[in-house]
Amino acid sequence: MMKHIRNAKRAAGAALGLVMAVSLTACGSGSSDGTKGTEGGDGGGSGEQITLRVATFNEFGYKKAGLYDEYMAANPNVKIEEVLAAKAEEASANLKTGLAAGSGLADIEAIEGDWLTEFIQSADKFTDLSDSSLDGRWAEYITAPATSDGQLIGYATDTGPEAVCYRQDLFAEAGLPTDRDEVAKLLAGDWDRYFEVGKDFVANSDKAWFDSAGANYQAMVNQLANPYEEDDNTPKDLATNSDIKALYEQVAGASTTDGLSAHLGQWSADWTSAFQNGAFATMLCPAWMLPIIEGNAAGVEGWNVADVFPGGGGNWGGSYLTVPAQGKHAEEAKKLAAWLTAPEQTAKVFAEVGNFPSQIEAQKSDEVTSKVNPFFNDAPVGQIFAERAAAITTTTHKGPNYAAIHKTVQDALNRVDIEQSQSIEDGWTQSISDFNNLGL
Repeated sequence: MMKHIRNAKRAAGAALGLVMAVSLTACGSGSSDGTKGTEGGDGGGSGEQITLRVATFNEFGYKKAGLYDEYMAANPNVKIEEVLAAKAEEASANLKTGLAAGSGLADIEAIEGDWLTEFIQSADKFTDLSDSSLDGRWAEYITAPATSDGQLIGYATDTGPEAVCYRQDLFAEAGLPTDRDEVAKLLAGDWDRYFEVGKDFVANSDKAWFDSAGANYQAMVNQLANPYEEDDNTPKDLATNSDIKALYEQVAGASTTDGLSAHLGQWSADWTSAFQNGAFATMLCPAWMLPIIEGNAAGVEGWNVADVFPGGGGNWGGSYLTVPAQGKHAEEAKKLAAWLTAPEQTAKVFAEVGNFPSQIEAQKSDEVTSKVNPFFNDAPVGQIFAERAAAITTTTHKGPNYAAIHKTVQDALNRVDIEQSQSIEDGWTQSISDFNNLGL
């Protein structure tokens, strides 16, 4: 149950709140729990005027989709203020500082899914968002990383089902099919198949097959149930971790031995500029990557999206809304967070800014599945990513040591693929040394 509970309301205030809730349910399409539909529920049953601060980063789409205004119109006693961090790293640092100090945080704090391995260790500093009325809203691979001993610390906002984005003009020049359905058939199968087609491509092109070995490795790891730690968080010895070694050797070999990589580090300046000169033909793309590609490749024609992913389904990324327990209006913040992450609202966000909803119901809605993207040759991105989300079957366990161990292997791939300063064998040997130095 909740770790942070507000003082009981006076009987009269509670009665008034009940009347308001019943009235809202009767006149709208929302459910009885007040988290669905447009009414937004009872944001503060006592009628007191409150301000709820929502701390986000990048583009969550709530303001653009008009959701803040919609909620405040339905809940006139609630004022919402958005606190937008310049960078995600700034938001993470602020959250760490505020949790340590026990004060200074917004009523709702957004976090990236990759941060969960760290913040789940401080679950007692967050409000428990468990709510039986929301059961089934998200798939297990979405809720499991945000759950500790039965406590749910975050409501998922968007998610990152992965597809394959590709340059159909470069495919044509290399003699490969260009139609997205034909490309999906061409690439259907496992990682061996993806790299085999890559060999055919580079044999007939002066371009690389993929952008980054590290990005491919990240996708591979996200398909393992226990990449670096057991379910009880016991670290696996990297030297004897045959699953990880196999993935490392496979992607490193594709990069160097087979010459499939553009040897770029994602998010680097070289990677960004490579979109303009057509340096590579394919890249693995979670839904949130599409606007990044469109921005970097502005003016470039030929990008498309295929409804396929090596090894089946894969998820990379997504964010959550948390409610720090230190807040004065935790109950009201929980209601707002539940409403913002309800299927109806997340479908509106997807239509406005392209953040793919993590809610099962939203993923099946017409508003989502009917969306096309003109930049990607009118690809039916709503339907494609709904199919990609349905293909995800693995919940990847990421414990407290995940990030540190993962970095030792990613650093090795950077030396092999980007810097090209080590052989595949030497890179692996150093990663084991780096792992041992962690003292786990």
